[in-house]
Amino acid sequence: MSDDEAKARLDNYLSHMLEAAQLARQYVQGVPKDEFLTDRRTQQAVVLNLMTIGEAAARIVNECKEFATAHPEIPWAQMRGMRNRMVHGYFDVDLNIVWDTVQSSLPQLEAQLRTVTDSGVPRLS
Repeated sequence: MSDDEAKARLDNYLSHMLEAAQLARQYVQGVPKDEFLTDRRTQQAVVLNLMTIGEAAARIVNECKEFATAHPEIPWAQMRGMRNRMVHGYFDVDLNIVWDTVQSSLPQLEAQLRTVTDSGVPRLS
């Protein structure tokens, strides 16, 4: 794979992560936690986007090691681990953890991704 192809893949993964973080947060914006815990459609939409984030993080770690190493502030292993837990143990997904992740971790992740994408990866609106 050429350097240009590798850069394009990295940019694509980061864009997908940013978009998925934005979507997950939008889905629960203004929604109380108790409503989220009973709304399967919103739960599934949020979980899907968290899985997308984790899959993209795993690919970055595997295919773009230098980039991942250069950005240790981004929780690569945690995102990958959460994705694996949701994919391989779907019936055991703790929706309280999903809620807390969207409320507490995704705003920080979004900020981190914006910082690294400001150097050339297109921002999603």
